[in-house]
Amino acid sequence: MKNNSISKIAKTSLLSALVISGISWAKNPEVKETKPNPIITVNGFTFSDLNKNGKLDRYEDYRLSTQDRIQDLINQMTDDEKASMLIGIGMPGFDWAKMQFSTEKDTAKVPGSAGGTTAISRLGIPSVIVSDGPAGLRIKSIREDDSNTYYATAFPVGTALASTWNVALINTVGKAMGNEVKEYGVDVLLGPGMNIHRNPLCGRNFEYYSEDPLIAGKIAAAMVNGVQSNGVGTSIKHFAANNQERNRMGVNAHVSERALREIYLRGFEITVKESQPWTVMSSYNLLNGTYTSARKDLLTTVLRNEWGFKGLVMTDWFGGYNGFGAIMDKNVVSDVAKQLTAGNDLLMPGLPAQQKVIAEDIKSGKLSKEAININLRRVLELVMRSPAMSNYKYSNKPNLKENAEVTRQAAAEGVVLLKNNNVLPFTSKSAPLAVFGVTSYDFISGGTGSGDVNEAYSVSLIDGLTNSGFSIDKELEGLYKPFMATQKEIETKRREKEGLLATPKRLPELELNSEIVQNKANTSELALITIGRNAGEGDDRKVDEDFNLAQDEINLINTVSTAFHAQGKKVVVVLNIGGVIETASWKDKVDAILLPWQPGQEGGNSVADVFSGKVTPSGKLTMTFPVKYEDTPSAKNWIGTPAENPTSVTYEEGIYVGYRYFNTFHVKPSYEFGYGLSYTTFDISNLKLSSSTFTDKMNVTVTVKNTGKIAGKEVVELYLSAPAKTIDKPTEELKAFGKTNLLQPGESQTIVLTLNSKDLASFIPNKNAWIAEAGSYKVAIGTSSLNIKQTANFTLAKEKIVEKTNAAFAPDAKFADLKH
Repeated sequence: MKNNSISKIAKTSLLSALVISGISWAKNPEVKETKPNPIITVNGFTFSDLNKNGKLDRYEDYRLSTQDRIQDLINQMTDDEKASMLIGIGMPGFDWAKMQFSTEKDTAKVPGSAGGTTAISRLGIPSVIVSDGPAGLRIKSIREDDSNTYYATAFPVGTALASTWNVALINTVGKAMGNEVKEYGVDVLLGPGMNIHRNPLCGRNFEYYSEDPLIAGKIAAAMVNGVQSNGVGTSIKHFAANNQERNRMGVNAHVSERALREIYLRGFEITVKESQPWTVMSSYNLLNGTYTSARKDLLTTVLRNEWGFKGLVMTDWFGGYNGFGAIMDKNVVSDVAKQLTAGNDLLMPGLPAQQKVIAEDIKSGKLSKEAININLRRVLELVMRSPAMSNYKYSNKPNLKENAEVTRQAAAEGVVLLKNNNVLPFTSKSAPLAVFGVTSYDFISGGTGSGDVNEAYSVSLIDGLTNSGFSIDKELEGLYKPFMATQKEIETKRREKEGLLATPKRLPELELNSEIVQNKANTSELALITIGRNAGEGDDRKVDEDFNLAQDEINLINTVSTAFHAQGKKVVVVLNIGGVIETASWKDKVDAILLPWQPGQEGGNSVADVFSGKVTPSGKLTMTFPVKYEDTPSAKNWIGTPAENPTSVTYEEGIYVGYRYFNTFHVKPSYEFGYGLSYTTFDISNLKLSSSTFTDKMNVTVTVKNTGKIAGKEVVELYLSAPAKTIDKPTEELKAFGKTNLLQPGESQTIVLTLNSKDLASFIPNKNAWIAEAGSYKVAIGTSSLNIKQTANFTLAKEKIVEKTNAAFAPDAKFADLKH
């Protein structure tokens, strides 16, 4: 089960942890219970008299258009009220003196929430409550003077969810997550996170989906649509190029316009167009010399004018401040005028100094009435559509039991089978399993920081195996559990000493003498070894003893494998990790490798379901596992300069991120993008194109048949190779994917994938356009980026300008993108 002594230490984000005491915060407007509004009856219609003036104002009249009502509201607001609506309410329930959520009674509407918009009680406008998180709602679960509990479901982390390649399943997860958001009184969920896995060492990769923007966009869109089907909002984040944690508030990311549009913005574009999230969260970093929260080309020209985004943009917490020194300096305020006029409508969590400057800028005319009204309309549109505005009577009783089943199924489908030497599924229960690795006894359900969840329980690997009817070797359990408890206590004290800034460290492995391991090889049917990794907000991972295995882990794998193989017995490794680790040096020493990532609160059950064959694995990698870290295309310029506290990082690899680089430059990976094994086999056949020449759209059909003896699902991946006469291009790029239903042995299913004009196009900077070149295109259907089953060709008769864009993202430093 989850050890809450550690998990409670880091329940707030790094941002809230670092803010100094002494900042004068506005009082939370939701503290007191308000009396029901008087009712006005007009021609048989009843209306709430929100401002209690005894007459029906236009903004109170729900028969009118939202825009009409909002304009009336704006007309009635004072300049100070307008300024207050453009900043948040601070962080309710946070004890700034102690740098932690207060142990005293939290009087926020939803204790543990991340903040909200400002209420205007004079006009009857409520506060819209926002709360973390991408893997489940993060609120306070235990509350003073309250015998009830408010646990939320810890769903699988982003890497695990994306590994399902199943948008229908992710939509179901979103619906379950949104149920908890709404029933716990929250209006907007701060997620999903969807930044690109530029480098495997990013500390928050566990929250994100992929190195590929198509996967990131499609999975995020499914999640947003699922959450928002409950009538609550989402905030896709962090927009954009927030691909590292170190000095995230002050690092200037130099990225070419092509790399931005094809890699780092494309996923956001897909999500905006396919799901219209209620809000977008601008990132901390500078982009080509300007904070993203102050870039009009990013937040207005591209996001709104080109993509058609209709919602609100909010900053990340304290976005626009260059580190916490700036927040502590009373003479420093973010450039609020530039942020608001750029299209960043809401400054979070909201500082009194920001409100003061906004009010002054309104009075002086630096912020025009027209500009402010644009921001206000977007904030008020959010308020108008929120459950808070309709006075939704939330139950505080979401469907936790049903949602636990959803997370169990999603986690199982996200498990990637990396290796299987005739050992899995394992069904024999005649002898105990020898379970090694401290993480087997303390499974990691999710990462730390704002991506964490306060769940009621977490099922460890040994719990899951026991629940599935397997017996666990008691001697090993007796050695590991007290060792684990001691190491957890040491880790807890370390984190308490370092405070909320502390990032998780790997627990050392128990050193077992060879005699014990040899005895287990004699008496046990199988060895299981779990390798664990955790990371979180505010710091990035390291190469040594993190990406690479530590010596104690190598020793464990060597000792156990030698002993068990000498007895003709098998060894299975379980990777309970949030992001990529090195596998090439040790994978040949073991017989099977299961990758469940950080699978949420039902993780142990989910892994046992796959281990035992109750569920056939169908997960696929959404990122490349390199042979060594140095093979990563961004390794040469990670993490920027100076390394200790980088102020500048250059994305010199350009569009060659992940498999685009490995495939094009013929760098052999340990496990390639799209890879994942099954317990059954599939035949991919009958590839057909709807036409041999492309006009506006093309359907690609393929038949998938289960040729094995076990029911299973298969993912079909469509890679496209395009002519590269006018601009450098990767050898192939993922352009569509589909997943079969659960196919019984002998059963077939036809998958239809669609290519549109933009799928053929590349961004041509000097023409400000997405252009598809004339010539021959190759469609490659595979079950990974390197395992291509069938190919077909079509032609585009003449060059096609698919989409014109506006000039944007001018470079602030000279550099050249990598070319093939």
